[in-house]
Amino acid sequence: MAEPRDPTEASVLAAVAATGAPYEVIEIDPELADTTAFCAHYGYPLEASGNCIVVASRDDPPVLAACVALATTKLDVNKRIRRLLGVRKLSFAPAELTREATGMEIGGVTPFGLPGSLPLYLDARIEALDRVIVGGGSRRLKLSVAPAALVAVGGVVVEDLAVPL
Repeated sequence: MAEPRDPTEASVLAAVAATGAPYEVIEIDPELADTTAFCAHYGYPLEASGNCIVVASRDDPPVLAACVALATTKLDVNKRIRRLLGVRKLSFAPAELTREATGMEIGGVTPFGLPGSLPLYLDARIEALDRVIVGGGSRRLKLSVAPAALVAVGGVVVEDLAVPL
């Protein structure tokens, strides 16, 4: 197992371990952290890989949420998630806001170790998997976890959070 290199990685690994669900830490080249590149290089299927994406309203201050969808889908930001959050305008959070809200870089954002104030929504398709691969808190780690671990950290399963590509 990879040793944490910073407090964010340590917090993420402690959070996933605390779920009691089985998991695997996968150490990777940070240049290959984006899901498509990761899957192509390391031989993991896109169908078993999830992206944890922070969305933000255009309100001041913005309403934020973290959403996990499979790499073979895209978040329904303009309809489903916007209505879920009760906001008028919603988009993907910029890198700086994502880092500020989570302490994580895009490509490493994970459902584990998120601030308690940040809602976590999971596309229902994830429940059908035995394991899903998500970020590990930094661009050098991925986690292979049982979907139950995502629920254990407060993830709310939502039908049609994402739509197929």
